[in-house]
Amino acid sequence: MTELLTPLRRRPVQRRSAERVERMLDACAQILDEEGYDALTTTRIARRADVAIGSLYQFFPGKRAIAQALALRNLELFGERVARRLAAGGFADWTDTVGTMIEIYVDMHRSVPGFRELRFGDIADVHLLDSALENNSVVAERLRALLVEAFAVGDTAELARVLTIAVEAGDAVLKLAFRRDPRGDPEIVAEAKLLVHSYLSQYLART
Repeated sequence: MTELLTPLRRRPVQRRSAERVERMLDACAQILDEEGYDALTTTRIARRADVAIGSLYQFFPGKRAIAQALALRNLELFGERVARRLAAGGFADWTDTVGTMIEIYVDMHRSVPGFRELRFGDIADVHLLDSALENNSVVAERLRALLVEAFAVGDTAELARVLTIAVEAGDAVLKLAFRRDPRGDPEIVAEAKLLVHSYLSQYLART
């Protein structure tokens, strides 16, 4: 799996420092929800988090790095939720996990602060998560690792390519769903599930 970028200037060692960093990320998410990425500044984040601006710069060089840390937190949360659902079982095969993954994504879009605006970082930079890969490719890598572990799927270059295409296609249709309806047009979300599942089923049939 690719080595993700580290946005922190230094990692918080003490619990109090770690909590301060989390407050900054929470403040970033709140401002994103209220006014969008263009309104984000380090000064506003520090003020909302109730920390000194110097304290913010101890950990982050600027607003892009804070957005990057928040996008990484979003990715970790998404991965954790998908992993828990995969561990619960009940799937006929790995392609049947598509609906669950999309439902988790849609729920995060509706309920996780900052996710609606930032998601996995494209609003800031398509390479926010990794300098060599686009953000959706990083998401596809994370899902590939989870599927290989849960279903003993052959970890091949073709699987990586297919999952990258599936994530790109699903992302495009889901963006349309949320443009049509702030909570995600349910008919378009259903079409996204059908589209991605059908595509992955064709890959499974030929392997």
